Amino acid sequence: MESQEKYKLKKLINELKNKQGRHTELVSVYIPKGFSMINVLNQLGEEAGTASNIKSKTTMKNVTGALEKTIQHLRLFKQTPPNGLAVFCGNVSEREGVQDLKVWSVEPSEPVTVRLYRCDKEFIIGPLEELIMPKDIYGLIAIDNRDSTLAILKGDRYNVITKLASGYHGKHRAGGQSHSRFERIIKGQSLEFKVRTGEAATNVFLPLVKDLKGIIIGGPAGTKDDFPEFLHHELRKKVIAIKDITYTDESGIRELIEKSKDVLSEVQLVRQKVLMQRFMKELVNDGNYAYGDDVETAVQAGAAEALLLSEKLPEDVIDRIYESAKAVGASVEIISDDFEEGVQLWSTFGGKAAVLRYKI
Repeated sequence: MESQEKYKLKKLINELKNKQGRHTELVSVYIPKGFSMINVLNQLGEEAGTASNIKSKTTMKNVTGALEKTIQHLRLFKQTPPNGLAVFCGNVSEREGVQDLKVWSVEPSEPVTVRLYRCDKEFIIGPLEELIMPKDIYGLIAIDNRDSTLAILKGDRYNVITKLASGYHGKHRAGGQSHSRFERIIKGQSLEFKVRTGEAATNVFLPLVKDLKGIIIGGPAGTKDDFPEFLHHELRKKVIAIKDITYTDESGIRELIEKSKDVLSEVQLVRQKVLMQRFMKELVNDGNYAYGDDVETAVQAGAAEALLLSEKLPEDVIDRIYESAKAVGASVEIISDDFEEGVQLWSTFGGKAAVLRYKI
């Protein structure tokens, strides 16, 4: 799914999430690829007939109105679109007793696989959310003898799932303890902690193993190299890299992502970080860059190679720049401010930045 379509679908999902019906009067319809449009129209016609029996006149009016408007919209299609269709309709008026029927329709670039009709207090947007969910998932483990952090990386964001602490005693031993006995205690603590972290990894990652593209382990030199031995055998097969990192808290997860660009080059978050770093390098060296309003000038001149646009920009601005960029063969990344590069793009560069083919 292209960046622009994903952005628009994400905006639609957020808009639909904010709509609430006073009763079960918001209609959601999903028609999968290849499903008969006539069958759907017949079903909705029957539902409209049944809805006339609803006791509350206001609810009956809103439900039948939404169904009739949905039917009218579906009749605009001669057949089901190639990847299916999702339609949402309902009374979204904020004033009691006033009807304001709205309809939304989506023809996604990826196949709709669910057949669904629902009349509820809210729109059913789960299947739409699945369409924009990244298909590739990576497991991230940062570990040393004191702490470990487990996270999941999907698309343009990571989520820390769990943190563990070992209770490691460090280098100071209690009085009267021999050096060898102290070393045995420390070794035992380290072993026990790796076992616990391995069990936590099983709980977090094993249910996702079919979608898990890889696991990356990070930690200070020497402390993480044997950790794969403590993973479930199915997860051990998924380990794709072991990296030296300094920290093992959430900042360690960010460091691990940074250090793993070589194996994560196709992940959206990494791709966006790399592009932002390219832009900053050009900026510092007074090279081929543009930001703010100069970005559109660069695009129109055919000089833009790669663009970064903030999700916080108005939709019409994103659409205009996106279409112009595609016309001149420039790539576009639309990014959120969920990570520091996204915040910097919006606050420092007005939500627009570009790496250029040549200086203008």
